[in-house]
Amino acid sequence: MPVGTKASRSEAAPAIAAGIELEKMRRRVRLSRLALFTAIAAGPVALTVTVTSSPATAEAAAPNRRAPMRTPTAAADPAAHAQVFLDAWLRSSADEADSAQARLAQSLAPDVALPDPAPGAQSKPRSVTAVRSVQRDGSAWTATVAAQHADSTVRYFAAPVVADARGASFAVTSVPGVVAAPARAAVPKSPHR
Repeated sequence: MPVGTKASRSEAAPAIAAGIELEKMRRRVRLSRLALFTAIAAGPVALTVTVTSSPATAEAAAPNRRAPMRTPTAAADPAAHAQVFLDAWLRSSADEADSAQARLAQSLAPDVALPDPAPGAQSKPRSVTAVRSVQRDGSAWTATVAAQHADSTVRYFAAPVVADARGASFAVTSVPGVVAAPARAAVPKSPHR
């Protein structure tokens, strides 16, 4: 073998290897592009398949009928009703029967007279909170409500409340009376120091 041909073969080998690598890279780029375009085209194709495969007619929905709700009176708790009433009642007066608070109190207890505050009476409450309610018999309840005034004094009121047969609506039946604060529960000693 001549020396020149051997050298040209050894120089040609890296060039051939580089050409093969270049061709592999081109194939990878083409496959990547094909995969990308396939993914892009799949969206409209999937949409077309979904639209064409769905039924052509639409069915009317069944009318929405409410199931009758029956709440037993025993499950009803008028504490929140008494709280709203007492808040409005304490903020109203017989002198201002047309005020919003007076109208609210009258709507929650139509047969209860508005308060007629004496000069120097306690100020309007800062907050009113239902403390507890006790069912007396059937639909009759007594709700205890706490009223905190601006000077931080707290007065407790008992309001007699009746519920309708379903326990869905309530009415205060007479003027709330001032009562003693509920007794404190015994607190167990903490196991922590």
